[in-house]
Amino acid sequence: MAQVVAAVDVGGTRVKAALVDAAGHEVESRTVPTVPGASVEGVLVGQVAGLVRDLRDSAGSRHEVGACGVVVPGLVDGSAGVARWSANLGWRDLPVSGPLTELLGLPVALGHDVRAGLVAEVRWGAASGARNVLFLPVGTGIAGALMLDGRVVEADGWAGELGHVVVEPDGPLCGCGAHGCLEAVASAAAVERRYAALSVPVAGGHVGADRIASLVDASDPLAVEVWGVAVEALARAVTLTVTLTGVERVLVGGGLAQSGETLLGPLRAAVASRLTFQRAPAIERAQLGERAGCLGAAALAWDLS
Repeated sequence: MAQVVAAVDVGGTRVKAALVDAAGHEVESRTVPTVPGASVEGVLVGQVAGLVRDLRDSAGSRHEVGACGVVVPGLVDGSAGVARWSANLGWRDLPVSGPLTELLGLPVALGHDVRAGLVAEVRWGAASGARNVLFLPVGTGIAGALMLDGRVVEADGWAGELGHVVVEPDGPLCGCGAHGCLEAVASAAAVERRYAALSVPVAGGHVGADRIASLVDASDPLAVEVWGVAVEALARAVTLTVTLTGVERVLVGGGLAQSGETLLGPLRAAVASRLTFQRAPAIERAQLGERAGCLGAAALAWDLS
């Protein structure tokens, strides 16, 4: 019977679950909508337990599940097994590991989705062999996770909020209440808002970041201008992080990274132009994509088993 772990990545709209072997291969997987009322104690735990049971039933006698890893957004206290706070899902101090252990009869690890995604990229992805890494998912929002000297920085769950570093003091209002946060300037949503504000309305309305990236490739002046604002903001944040931490590798993930060299090429150049004495980091696209969170949960579970 092959040994696997259960891995669950809880997002604002979807929950991704899988049985994962030691090589990072998903042998069974499920994706379902996040249950309504996830902030109510017991509701989310019930959904996760049901998914893990379903995966175990599907695997039958072919695989033995040794542990379970769960990752969630927001502030997370993994040592206590408690999801402290999530703006999108509305919970505060939600117990996860303890109740799941009782329901499943398995050891359960709880972690932060982006920090766990970094662990997965180091173990099975684009950061293999690196010890000092910034993982920078750039999508609807912007998050960050750091590994320094081979250890993921947690700071009691508070580390990594790079999206809320102010890069434009007089910039747009961020959802956190500050002005000019990186997320409010350089996220995919921010790029779309800026383009919409400066462009002539088009048939069909909304122009997505992927379309704007295509317009950049076609040298559309407005798209190039809007894209450049985001790249410069990202370069400021990356340079700050490199100077403070000495990271040797920057992995850019999330939806905006799907544009590939349209983003990474100018970002490398903008960071290089700012560096003086600092070690120049390799800036690359993250490899695991949407699987990073789930595989990160698997990595946490394998560390228990």
